[in-house]
Amino acid sequence: MPVEPLKLQGLVAPVFTPFRADGSLDLAVVEKQAEHLVRQGGVVGVFVAGTTGEGASLTVQERRLLTERWVAVAGGRLPVVVHVGHDCLAEAKGLAAHAERAGAAAVAAVVPYYYEYRKVMDVVACCAEIAAAAPGLPFYYYHIPGNTGVRINVTEFLVGAEGRIPTLAGLKFSEEDLIAFGRTVDAYGEHYDLFFGVDELLLPALSVGAKAAIGSTYNFAAPLYTRMIDSFRRGDVEGARTFNEQARLLAATMRNVGGGIPAMKAAMRWAGVDCGPCRLPLRTLAGQDVELLEGILLEDYSSFIRPARSAAP
Repeated sequence: MPVEPLKLQGLVAPVFTPFRADGSLDLAVVEKQAEHLVRQGGVVGVFVAGTTGEGASLTVQERRLLTERWVAVAGGRLPVVVHVGHDCLAEAKGLAAHAERAGAAAVAAVVPYYYEYRKVMDVVACCAEIAAAAPGLPFYYYHIPGNTGVRINVTEFLVGAEGRIPTLAGLKFSEEDLIAFGRTVDAYGEHYDLFFGVDELLLPALSVGAKAAIGSTYNFAAPLYTRMIDSFRRGDVEGARTFNEQARLLAATMRNVGGGIPAMKAAMRWAGVDCGPCRLPLRTLAGQDVELLEGILLEDYSSFIRPARSAAP
């Protein structure tokens, strides 16, 4: 039977991977993360072991355990998309096959990125092998050239993949090139899921046709983005722009205070779910940096991010 795209609309959270103080996986926290996302509202799915989840810093066995845990605690409420990309194609295929056995809703993958790609069809060939290892699941190409260095025209990728990847359901577009994203939406938006992956550019992405997005800050600030989306859909341009400005300032704060993921993990702890430290080469936010971040969140974002100390028992 043909495999259909998930057709999600709204916000998908690329979830953090929880670690204990000694750096080992803390899978008991996953249930708390899932409950938080459901309680927060606005999130329609989760993306496991991606960039935000420090997937490249996990062992293959850890990724399997993480997948199993997320499917067990969230699979019935939030579709679980598992990132299975790896710099070894055989490992990526093994992770894809495991995700299907575990009951994931879909798989996504970057392609092996140590060596340079000269042709789009080489990217297609890698994706075809990964997708074939999970023939019953929708497959999404994960386009994030700033991290992988794999810079291709994604519209050309979709053209080349037709007939080569039967389970292709779309892609995650994590790049700031809105012209390229809009061109892809115009050509394939009705056929594929095209997840936009830059939080602070969600509003302009909506204006060129985005229907769903995957973004790190949705883990703890989804209400900010849902209000932006609601304003946009009502035609309240000024309201949407106000929320987008707040989103851009939030993203800038995360970068400037902690370099991104470390600050966002600290924000998640402030919101009530402690996902522990980061793994090197990412540092863990501590000391005055945490105090600075929490002060900014309390002053500017407490209407969107509910601090744990004010949460009902």
